Amino acid sequence: MPTTTIPSGSMIVYAVILFLVEFVRGAFLVSFLPVYGVQQLGLAAAGIGLAVSLHYVTDTLIKCTAGYLLDRFSLRLVAPIGLAASLAGLLLVQQAHSLWALALAAGLFGVGMSPVWLGGLSRADAKRRASHMGIVYSCWLAGLGAGPVVLNLLLDRSYFASYWLMIGLWGAALILSLFIGGEQERGREAVIPLGAQLVMLWERVRSMRVLLPAMILQTTAAGMLVPVLPSFAQSSLGLAYSEYSLVLIAAGALTVAGLVPMGRLSDRSDRRWFVIIGFASFAACLFTLTQVSGLWASIAVAGVLGISYAAVLPSWNAVLAQFVPSDQKGLGWGLFSSVEGVGVMIGPVLGGWLADRYQVHTAVWSSAALLGTVAVYYAFISSGPLLRRTEA
Repeated sequence: MPTTTIPSGSMIVYAVILFLVEFVRGAFLVSFLPVYGVQQLGLAAAGIGLAVSLHYVTDTLIKCTAGYLLDRFSLRLVAPIGLAASLAGLLLVQQAHSLWALALAAGLFGVGMSPVWLGGLSRADAKRRASHMGIVYSCWLAGLGAGPVVLNLLLDRSYFASYWLMIGLWGAALILSLFIGGEQERGREAVIPLGAQLVMLWERVRSMRVLLPAMILQTTAAGMLVPVLPSFAQSSLGLAYSEYSLVLIAAGALTVAGLVPMGRLSDRSDRRWFVIIGFASFAACLFTLTQVSGLWASIAVAGVLGISYAAVLPSWNAVLAQFVPSDQKGLGWGLFSSVEGVGVMIGPVLGGWLADRYQVHTAVWSSAALLGTVAVYYAFISSGPLLRRTEA
């Protein structure tokens, strides 16, 4: 089988690396970049959205290449190269004094995410896909949620300390990646030619074409929130940075707590209802956030939003995993992640533009409307074979 295995003894190292890189990514994109770009460089929300989108453009474009390499080489070889390139992007941020310089740094920062992320996606046990994806997503969300929380607390005191904390943690992840286990299991003679692999993947994409529009819409909706969340928390919810951190903690903690149990329930029942109800609840929570203010109301809504997210993530990826060929998991996950990345590229620019052109509420309302549309779309196709397909 064409896979790079990670021995169980190395899973702790892998989990720590995943936590660290997502901690820094969340801290940078959700907290540091919007605040630094607006307050220090005087950029508009649309400019922040452009920088975030360029980060995801790079991340998306590199996914297929990273997946192809992971099918052939050890994660211990591929991951450090990507992480080193991302570290260079972070270091360039301190030299960025214009929108395009900041966007270039954010783009370079996106290079190193894919090898680490795809390493987890391609190695979950097919028989317990949702459960294992719950564990992977727990590491991901723990880092992604903790990063903005810690940075929000530090940003009230020092940009310098915030920036160098991110540099230090990323450097630690780079060093740890040199020790991660996992060697290639197959010889060169078993390698399927790239052309043949692309033909096989194209057939898989055609078989799941009914899912593609919603895949792009759901990531577009999520991306729209990234450049506007800090300003939305201040202007609409009336929260200070430290209070905003408490809201993020509530959403993140309940998401992480719910991922594994939701994954297990999804494995034992019809996954499509976890996807449909999860997206519908997510949309309702976003709309409700535009109607409330104050810390405790925001925390309550954010908690329900976190549970909704926990229902969606492992179930959706278990559905998607059914279309990934077992003998080309790296390239397969890279391709499908690239499709989802189209929405992530569009979303931040669109969200920033809506916030500048109209108001921050408009961006949040639009995101909620897209997620509601996705839920309705999946409800209409749920009786077909795609969302009921059994594991291959």
